[in-house]
Amino acid sequence: MLTVLGFAMIATFLVLIMMKKMSPIAALVLIPALFCVLVGQGAQLGDYVLEGVGNLAPTAAMLMFAIVYFGVMIDVGLFDPIVRGILRFCKADPMRVVVGTAVLAAIVSLDGDGSTTFMITVSAMYPLYKRLGMSLVVMTGVAATANGVMNTLPWGGPTARAATALKLDAGDIFVPMIPALGVGLLFVLALAYVLGRRERKRLGYLTLDEALEPRSETVLVTAGGGEDHPQPAAGGTGPGTGPGTGPHTGPGTGPESGEGFQGLDPNRPTLRPRLYWFNAALTVTLLTAMILELLPIPVLFLLGAALALTVNYPHMPDQKARIAAHADNVLNVAGMVFAAAVFTGVLTGTGMVKHMADWLVGAIPDAMGPHMALVTGLLSLPLTYFMSNDGFYFGVLPVLAEAGAAHGVSPLEIARASLAGQALHMSSPLVPAVYVLVGMAKVEFGDHTRFTVKWAALTSLVVLGAGILFGII
Repeated sequence: MLTVLGFAMIATFLVLIMMKKMSPIAALVLIPALFCVLVGQGAQLGDYVLEGVGNLAPTAAMLMFAIVYFGVMIDVGLFDPIVRGILRFCKADPMRVVVGTAVLAAIVSLDGDGSTTFMITVSAMYPLYKRLGMSLVVMTGVAATANGVMNTLPWGGPTARAATALKLDAGDIFVPMIPALGVGLLFVLALAYVLGRRERKRLGYLTLDEALEPRSETVLVTAGGGEDHPQPAAGGTGPGTGPGTGPHTGPGTGPESGEGFQGLDPNRPTLRPRLYWFNAALTVTLLTAMILELLPIPVLFLLGAALALTVNYPHMPDQKARIAAHADNVLNVAGMVFAAAVFTGVLTGTGMVKHMADWLVGAIPDAMGPHMALVTGLLSLPLTYFMSNDGFYFGVLPVLAEAGAAHGVSPLEIARASLAGQALHMSSPLVPAVYVLVGMAKVEFGDHTRFTVKWAALTSLVVLGAGILFGII
């Protein structure tokens, strides 16, 4: 019964948000609450929610201060040269812009944190997409998929979890997987090329001067038309452009304003050109400290945000203005994370996740025993999408490894195969970073899911296939 209700709860959530019958926050809270009552554990709902909130509180704190930090960096102009450089390199060609998005997301993903990757990628690329009238779901889809492939880095999380769960060395898992992951990344670049060609065909070429002209019209994905059907929207009135869904960076500095697009306004009052190298050094130091794990990530961003505000805006009214400018985005993302805590808390607390995993493992025929690595790779797609990495790697993977060991399959092969689903995992509604991505890009979560899932799943299958072909899995 718990197995059926678990799948039903997830399916109900996905259907309602993709059909836009409920907002993600409302769906993440109300649907699990309803199913908790249906399984007869309504009295424990409070305990489940508080446990879920407690587990995700550090993530919410990290996102809150990371949004403030990178919002200030956008305000002061840290990313302006990057945007100008990419625009000139791309020559206002939509195909090059999409490929550039994939490359930038992959490079920034080296820091191992998805939220940081999405903040930097959207900050740099959003102005280009808006200025050229390109589909924003193409940007979010490509960025999420590229980051998913790179999320397998030893310091990114999944590899370390697999190593811990199976008592293996992370290097022994990751290093042999590099060729397969490289093929996956090449596939993402090829996908970006194809999607960029489609955008080029739809929009045509623009000269650099045309691309830099102010536009008061934006092009957004429609609810039912997909990425190939733009919808003009003035003043931010389209899917995904409601209040609190994107970064607000002050007059003339945000993604949109009443006078047209002002993302690269060289005269905006928040710029701090004399402090450019300080801000660049601070950002590099922050990312380095994150990779080296000198302090917990929430603490690093808390200190970084406080320092960035104090140095760039020493006057109290200016600091309050910058915090207020980003408050909508902070509230939107933090609220989404805490809402997701309700979903994960109920899913875990009621035992639905365990029953679902046990059912899937039990459904594997004995004849598939010698092929448990392939089975693990295939199961990693749905399981890491519908449950957290912690739940999959610490709850399911040891069972799969034990079943594989009974048929002579090495735990290393099982661990490597388990990484295949990460490209899809990064668009899961249970991953807080994805809400940063869609929030800053002003894209509806349902639109992003509908567009991205098929390409991300295909990328995961390519990684798995390459691993088998190279004899890694």
